[in-house]
Amino acid sequence: MSEAYRKAGVDIDAGERLVDAISPMARATARRGADALLGGFGGLFDLKAAGFTDPLLVSGTDGVGTKLKIAFETGRHSTIGIDLVAMCVNDVLAQGAEPLFFLDYFATGKLEEGVAADVIKGIAQGCLDAGCALIGGETAEMPGMYGAGEYDLAGFCVGAVERRDLLPRAVEAGDALIALPSSGPHSNGYSLIRKIVKDAGLSYADPAPFDASRSLGEALLTPTRIYVKRLLPLLKDERVRGFAHITGGGLTDNVPRVFSDAFAARYDDRALALPPVFDWLMKTGGLTLDEMRRTFNCGVGGVLVVRKDAVDHILSMLTAAGENARVIGDIVKA
Repeated sequence: MSEAYRKAGVDIDAGERLVDAISPMARATARRGADALLGGFGGLFDLKAAGFTDPLLVSGTDGVGTKLKIAFETGRHSTIGIDLVAMCVNDVLAQGAEPLFFLDYFATGKLEEGVAADVIKGIAQGCLDAGCALIGGETAEMPGMYGAGEYDLAGFCVGAVERRDLLPRAVEAGDALIALPSSGPHSNGYSLIRKIVKDAGLSYADPAPFDASRSLGEALLTPTRIYVKRLLPLLKDERVRGFAHITGGGLTDNVPRVFSDAFAARYDDRALALPPVFDWLMKTGGLTLDEMRRTFNCGVGGVLVVRKDAVDHILSMLTAAGENARVIGDIVKA
């Protein structure tokens, strides 16, 4: 490689070694329509081979936010890629779409092959969990752009849905709201979380105040749940009106995206008791319940809007799939 480029801080050989190291991870995500081979200028996907007849494409892009800072400080990088995939695939799922393929963008000041491989291993695991193929990505080494040991991530997912199955469907007053539990804060609100941790004088190596079996850093790095495989079959049922992925803005801002201004969501506060991590954040940070629900998912990673007469059926299907779902409210006229 160019010795001058190496002296400028960019190691092309390291990038090529990384591609060689992660190629088996990508191949493991192959699915109908994609062979998940890396190295071309673009990734290919065959919708016909995937079994679609009248598809609409649905795309989504996202990052992980300042949750990355905790990965940097703890040296834990193996699950942050799952977060990246989850934030994208859960979004396209909200349109009823099956995630088909995923691409990532990994940027850093100096490429540390071991760290990058750990991150991409997590991305590949997330793709496996979502049933989508990792068909490409970009690794950018940019000296001077990032601090030592830091990197940034972005992800891009494309899914497809048959035109007749597109979500959301028209809701009606009386439709039920069914909550799917989160695994924790997922990938939202981490700027506030980090401030609360700092103001409390805690280290990420300390035992988590809400879970003494784990360090605070380990607990806060719990990856975002991926709901695709458990929900996708249910979303084709016309009695399911829609699905809201609870991300930034929490319940307050995300659930209304499923219906028009003619309706509103009404919650049963008894069904929205805060899990330990959120209870700790609220008390330690001196936050109001309104602030919590606008910032965090508060234990609800996704919400299904379901026709009232189908609630028992959908709950039984979710239980059979291993999901601990519950009714948290209903739809009313605004």
